[in-house]
Amino acid sequence: MPKFSVSCSRILSLLALVALSATAWLTFAQQSASGQQQPSSAGQNSAGQATDQSQEPTETLKVNVNVVNLFFNVKDKHGALIPNLTKDDFQVFEDGKPQTIKYFTAESNLPLTLGILIDSSGSQLRVLDMEKEVGGAFLKQILTDKDLAYVIDFNIDASLLQDYTRDVHRLQAALNKVKINAGYVNPVPGAGNPVPTSPSTQRGTVLFDAVYLSAHDMLAKEIGRKAMILLTDGQDEGSQLKIKDAIEAAQKADAIVYVLLCADRGFYGGFGGGYSGEYDMDKLTQQTGGRVINVGNKFDKLREAFDQIAAELRSQYNIGYTPINTKLDGSYRKLEVKNKENYKIQARAGYYAGVSKD
Repeated sequence: MPKFSVSCSRILSLLALVALSATAWLTFAQQSASGQQQPSSAGQNSAGQATDQSQEPTETLKVNVNVVNLFFNVKDKHGALIPNLTKDDFQVFEDGKPQTIKYFTAESNLPLTLGILIDSSGSQLRVLDMEKEVGGAFLKQILTDKDLAYVIDFNIDASLLQDYTRDVHRLQAALNKVKINAGYVNPVPGAGNPVPTSPSTQRGTVLFDAVYLSAHDMLAKEIGRKAMILLTDGQDEGSQLKIKDAIEAAQKADAIVYVLLCADRGFYGGFGGGYSGEYDMDKLTQQTGGRVINVGNKFDKLREAFDQIAAELRSQYNIGYTPINTKLDGSYRKLEVKNKENYKIQARAGYYAGVSKD
């Protein structure tokens, strides 16, 4: 299993969990007063940490209910977001069987944990500066004092450049550190090159490994809304893992994946040959509830794409239900959300049930 070449900060991760747990507890307390229950992450036993407003832990609250938690967007046929829908406007199906919706919100300001993954392989040479500038502006726009973000870059390996923080300046500084690395580095034991490219090639883009690490090592440990945004041409070269591994890790982490396809057509000869990244990126985003936005090498298109993602992340519906299938066997369950008006639902395709600890 690949590892980050830069280790995560345990202290910042703990602070992130406490901060998000505080919000979850306040929401739970408000709903408890009205007779409702707050769901946990999808497919896992609820076990939220209660905190007071100063974010100091006081006690652990355990709710013996298995709840699937689903964030999604609703759009009309023109792609415009549809607000102000109610619980009665939706039906949820798991493996084709209707489920009873027990929890519903149309919140736009729930805490967000966000990963920015930026491709620094040779193919990004002529678009990297654009990605760093617009990505930094996006972080300044989207992050609130309740949110957390981190930055990973990937080329011949994947590196955590900035651990969890809500400090936009630190995040922007991390983006500004990103440099193109397209050469092969001969792996030396213990030298911090966990995902080298094949000796037969002079380029490497461990995209699938980076998504897996972002989901498994970072987002899987967090609660609440989680998303990652990939700035890449979508072409993987040299990953130890496959696209299915990246998708599974993202689904297990309940993370939405967006891909901003920043592709320099000249690098691949006008896409005449050797380019196949868009197909994999479509698969990755459709399975996790995000989408691909093709921006090419256009500054304005990239800025517009970030604006669209910001609007979607702040306009999500949230449904919670207790599955009819109560088995905690780790199996994959297909999800489908339907709307009476046949609006387009942008949601993840499924989730993995939790595993019983008994």
